[in-house]
Amino acid sequence: MSKNITGAEYALSKIFSSDFDYEIPPYQRPYAWTTEQAGELFDDLFDFYRHEEDESYFLGSIVLVKEENKPHSQVIDGQQRLTTLTILIAALTSLIEDDEARSECFSYIQEPGKKFQGIPSKPRLALRQRDREFFVNTVQALKFESLTELDEATLANESQVNIRSNALLLQNKLSKSFNSEDSLIDFGVFLMTRCFLVAVTSPSQQSAFRVFSVLNNRGLDLLPSDLIKADAIGKIAEQKRDQFNDKWEEIEVETGREGLNDLLTYIRMIYARSKSKRALLEEFREHVLSQTPDPEVLINEVITPFADAYLIARDCIYQSSNNAGDINQTLYWLNRIDNSDWLPVAISYIAKYGSDSDAVIDFIAKLERLAAKLHVCAANINQRIERYAEVIQEIQHLNNSAIDSVELRKSEIEDFINAINGNVYLLTARRRNYLILRTDSFLTDGAARYNHSVLTIEHVLPQTVEEGSEWEANWPDVEERKAWTHRLANLVPLTQRRNSQASNFEFERKKNAYFGGKSGVSSYVLTTQVLKEPVWTPDVLQRRQQELVELCKKHWDLNVNY
Repeated sequence: MSKNITGAEYALSKIFSSDFDYEIPPYQRPYAWTTEQAGELFDDLFDFYRHEEDESYFLGSIVLVKEENKPHSQVIDGQQRLTTLTILIAALTSLIEDDEARSECFSYIQEPGKKFQGIPSKPRLALRQRDREFFVNTVQALKFESLTELDEATLANESQVNIRSNALLLQNKLSKSFNSEDSLIDFGVFLMTRCFLVAVTSPSQQSAFRVFSVLNNRGLDLLPSDLIKADAIGKIAEQKRDQFNDKWEEIEVETGREGLNDLLTYIRMIYARSKSKRALLEEFREHVLSQTPDPEVLINEVITPFADAYLIARDCIYQSSNNAGDINQTLYWLNRIDNSDWLPVAISYIAKYGSDSDAVIDFIAKLERLAAKLHVCAANINQRIERYAEVIQEIQHLNNSAIDSVELRKSEIEDFINAINGNVYLLTARRRNYLILRTDSFLTDGAARYNHSVLTIEHVLPQTVEEGSEWEANWPDVEERKAWTHRLANLVPLTQRRNSQASNFEFERKKNAYFGGKSGVSSYVLTTQVLKEPVWTPDVLQRRQQELVELCKKHWDLNVNY
């Protein structure tokens, strides 16, 4: 690599200083962090701030195209972190009333300018062109009240929705976490002086991309699982070493190399029942090896049975003369959730009670309900880990296959029903798709599988109603239209890409030309139901909404009275 490539660790006070002038180039993807990632970042920072008084917090690395001694920095890698940190600093600034402290904090967002150095006043971070003005006029201008009043449905794209949501989330978290201005400022001091990023810079875009590629594509470098294996096998008596090495490698073949690393991560969770804060090797030694120091016991009684359970849960291959089909179908739906935090729970239970198919079907159904609730209601990783840890604790320490903590609490049921009955389309795409496809599966008694390469969620009543159209005649009340547009009853899954022109067709034409396709039928029951409706009026949606919500309550057993 070029000798001009440099890397150095900087405190955030330096990262957000006159030494750097960040620009997100137009070819970069949009800002994609949701409230889950932004909330996790804050929770981790706040947890570290409270418990580590003298240590420094490492935020990772950024890769920049930057000439030496010139501030202009084109961001090759690190856009999500730089943008979210800017939002966090802006939220912090917005809550500070002391003029001097507020002005200093604002200077990390906006370069105040230095006339005698030829440095103009400008924001320190310039987003992609399509989001730049929005970011400047809201977050970087500290216009949080304006963000609150904005209807996210009116925003230009998902990036702006994420900016708005994360700004309001972080401001709210700061307000709730600190009860005085002094404590806010103290957190700001921690943020700017004890939080560090490594900035890797190169004047050449080609070499910067090469650095980015190396950082993100490390081939077959040693994984923590390799080091744990070496540690364990090395402690086994020489005459038995080949036998246990073969057993380990057999597990690795079945799980895959990355899968084995994932499995050891899940085992760490089963033992620690908390979010990982350090490297896997270090935490595996602390939580697992400290309780199972004998490597033969570790391989025979921990890794092997957990690997078997992991493969069952991951690959949906439970075998039994009873309930196997239902169990595997439910595991299929668990695997469609966009996080794997439920897997340690399933592994723990199947490893202990897997031979009892009646117990497994009951537990896995309740686990899918819990995972679906956490997913649809946007629980962040810390909330998920905490909730699942309760279930693992009960599985590991009680000899009873009926696990109470996997049941939904009354407040969780109410939140789940409210989400199902709310503006479903405004959920993130993965949450929205899961809920809609799961609802569709309930109409087929859960037997359907969905592997279409294209999935589009379309509104029946269009988002924009044209003046003088049949839609306006059937839906004259604008507020009523607004109340129903994004709800479950008005949404259908399609196996074709969105057709913006067809979206505003009159109902009959839309059914025939768009929803039914050339064959006049749909792969989805929800869509087929719409094809059978002669009209699409408020009464139809009200009936349909009630039926679909009741369907979800029935299949997920959302009984608020238990």
